[in-house]
Amino acid sequence: MSSSSERFGLSCALATPFLPNGDIDFGRLTQHAQNCLGEGCGSVTLFGTTGEGASFGFTERVRAIAMLKEAGIDARRAIIGGVTSSSQEDALGQTIILMHTDCRAALLAPPFYFKEVSDDGLFAWFSGLFEKLGSRARDIILYNIPSVTAVTLSVSLIGRLRAAFPQVITGVKDSSGHWAYTRELLAAHSDIAILIGDERHLAHGVRLGAQGAISGLANIIAPRLLPLVQEGREDPQVVQLVDEVLKYPVIPAIKSLIAAKTGDEAWRHARPPLTTIAASDAASLSCAHAAIFNARAA
Repeated sequence: MSSSSERFGLSCALATPFLPNGDIDFGRLTQHAQNCLGEGCGSVTLFGTTGEGASFGFTERVRAIAMLKEAGIDARRAIIGGVTSSSQEDALGQTIILMHTDCRAALLAPPFYFKEVSDDGLFAWFSGLFEKLGSRARDIILYNIPSVTAVTLSVSLIGRLRAAFPQVITGVKDSSGHWAYTRELLAAHSDIAILIGDERHLAHGVRLGAQGAISGLANIIAPRLLPLVQEGREDPQVVQLVDEVLKYPVIPAIKSLIAAKTGDEAWRHARPPLTTIAASDAASLSCAHAAIFNARAA
């Protein structure tokens, strides 16, 4: 990843377009990645939560990265990949794909199937993965998103992992949405890239030392997020948009906003088990988005 002296910046948690049959629409994916980079994102993050990445197999992951690279996107600078599996073997395979294709970093979620696991168990899972990676292990961003995984990466566990693998872990993405946790994380680990997933906390986090964000809203309003990421400047309209999006299933809601922005209804397709939001809900969300930002401009 980047050197410690260089801020992480803004990465788009890239939504994934699908064809009606559920296959990835690689043409739209590549164009969307280029658009997000053109709007100021320093990188794109494939296979994350917003991108429905937990539904991707190995072949799809390899092809998606290859398509972005063929389009001229520099993987070492601008492609991050999510890793999501409760199987250590599958997580290893997903991570090796990212390392072998020279991607910037791996966004590594904890094993999510087993509930109420201990820090000792999580430490053993991560440690085993890093040991199997061996010399290939680099640029790991730990991913704390308990609303999805039902696993919280405690601040002390992160400290244990950093002590054991100081050259491997370069960041933490916090999508907990809990400010008390975020503040504790920043107090303990701001010497690495702490990334804020909840845009409502982004500006405050940056003022306390966070280095940026991997953001779902960057699919839609990347230029508006740059002052939050670069200067820690508050933007009440961004907070309002988050609150509106959270009234709906988040991933289909983000995709409906991309469809409204681009005028391309194909963006509304989701991969099962997710489904699109109702057309009436999509219209309501689009109107709310327009009202929020038009009100500011008026």
